[in-house]
Amino acid sequence: MKKIKLVMVGNGMAGARTLEEILKLAPDLYDITVFGAEPHANYNRILLSPVLAGEMTLKEIMLNDVDWYEANGIKLHLDKQITRIDRIGRKVIAADGTEESYDRLLLATGSNPFVLPIPGKDLPGVITYRDINDTNLMIDAAGKYKHAVVIGGGLLGLEAANGLKLRGMDVTVVHLAEWLMERQLDKTAAGILKKSLENKGLRFSLRKQTTSITANGEGPDARVGGVRFADGEQIPADLVVMAVGIKPNDDLAKAAGILCSRGIVVNDTMQTYDPRIYAVGECAV
Repeated sequence: MKKIKLVMVGNGMAGARTLEEILKLAPDLYDITVFGAEPHANYNRILLSPVLAGEMTLKEIMLNDVDWYEANGIKLHLDKQITRIDRIGRKVIAADGTEESYDRLLLATGSNPFVLPIPGKDLPGVITYRDINDTNLMIDAAGKYKHAVVIGGGLLGLEAANGLKLRGMDVTVVHLAEWLMERQLDKTAAGILKKSLENKGLRFSLRKQTTSITANGEGPDARVGGVRFADGEQIPADLVVMAVGIKPNDDLAKAAGILCSRGIVVNDTMQTYDPRIYAVGECAV
């Protein structure tokens, strides 16, 4: 019996867990191919903060290494980003021209970090905090520079700030709201948290709206030099980390004409409006 060709786009935690369940329930049903945009196999994103803090290594946070894919007969493409879905020809096309046909397509493209649409957001030294590459950029910056500004006082922002502080940087957390983690904590609890983090050496600028990121000079070698607020204040920054939220990564599905509404729309079986295409994880709603 010929196996059904299953292609998965995205190689994060939700997608890999789905494959684990498929292999458990129907180990011989699918011929599986996976495309991952990152150069690494499946790792635990939740544990990026301990890697930044120097408490764990990349190897220690791997969930499914390359050998796991090989052992389960899965064809794995790393560092290959799918840029187009041909629904009529039933194939996916990567940025480098690699093509793969499918009988069933599983989209597990996750989410993208939100970037504030402000002047200076594209300067070298302005990054988000989402993957291993971001973590490595922060570790590298901590070895070269002194002043870090983290925009966003939610859980991810505080984890980034803590890791950078442990790496020896002077860290200021900038937050638009009146208190930290306002979605999870009331004002009293947030005050206790803030005092605890201040005792560790972190600084906070609350009720601050960031209006621009300034450069440290002009020309091709210019990089981030400071952060400016709506009240006119400016603070120095050799590194700016934006941790202001995420949005579903549904661009690929939208371009293919698949119904999206703040994410890829699926039914109770995770099937999209194209019956051959499914979606799981943060990209799906």
